[in-house]
Amino acid sequence: MPGPDVDAGRALAAAARLGPYFTWQPRDDEPGWRPFADLLDPTVVAERVEAGRRVLLRMSGLDRDEIGERVVASTIFLGLASRLVSPLLAAAALTGVTPVADPDRLWWRPVEGGPIPIAYGDLAVIEGGRLDLGLVVEPVLDVFRDRFTLSPQVLWGNVASALGGAAGMIADQAPDAAERAAAIVTGLLAEPPLAGMATLHRPSPHKQRWFLVRNNCCLYYRIPGGGFCSDCVLTPGETRRQHWQRVLNR
Repeated sequence: MPGPDVDAGRALAAAARLGPYFTWQPRDDEPGWRPFADLLDPTVVAERVEAGRRVLLRMSGLDRDEIGERVVASTIFLGLASRLVSPLLAAAALTGVTPVADPDRLWWRPVEGGPIPIAYGDLAVIEGGRLDLGLVVEPVLDVFRDRFTLSPQVLWGNVASALGGAAGMIADQAPDAAERAAAIVTGLLAEPPLAGMATLHRPSPHKQRWFLVRNNCCLYYRIPGGGFCSDCVLTPGETRRQHWQRVLNR
C-alpha cells in the first residue's frame, strides 16, 4: 500500500475510480461552485431539502402532504453524508492516507437530483485511516438537526449508514481494500459520536464482506411505499439475512 508520499489529489483520484459517490473533483473555473460554508446556512439547507422533495414527488407520484419535510431532510442528509465520507474512506482504504477535509478548501454545486458535485483545492493528508467527522460532517449535521428538529441518533445513524454503505461498495469493487475499509469503520463506530449507532457484521468467514446494521432508522419508511432499508433496525432479521446472502452470492 502506498505511504505518505501519496498526496490528496492522487488519493482522491484513486477513490473516484469507484464511482460518483466516491468522487471529489479538483476545483476548476466552471461557474456555479459555491463555498462549503453555504451548506451551514439553514436557508440553503432548506432549499436543498425542498429540491429533494420535488424529486421524491416526481418519482413517487404522491401528494405533497404525503411526504413530510423531516423525512425528506433525513434522506437528503444521508445522501450528503455519503458524499462527504465516501471519498475519504475510499482514499484511506485504497492508499493508506486520508485527505484532510478542510472546509475552506471545499466547494459544492447544487443539482436537482443525484450526487451533489464536490470540488477541492489543495488539501493536506494524514497517514492512516482516521476520518475527522468534526471537520465537515458534524457542522452540517448540526444545521439539519436544528432546522428540522431531527434526532441526533437519526442523523448520526445516517452517517454510520453512509460509512457502512461505502465500505460495502469498496469491498465489492476493490476487494483488496475491503478489510482496511471495515477496520476504519469499526474504529469510528467504537467511539463517540458514532458509538452505539450501528455495528458491522461479517456473515461469512470466507468472504471479506461486511454489512452494517443500524440501531436506529432514517425515517424513509414514513414515505408511503418507501419500505425499510437493508441496514435499518426495523428490517426483520430473516429479510436482512436473505439480503446478505444475495450479495455474497453475486
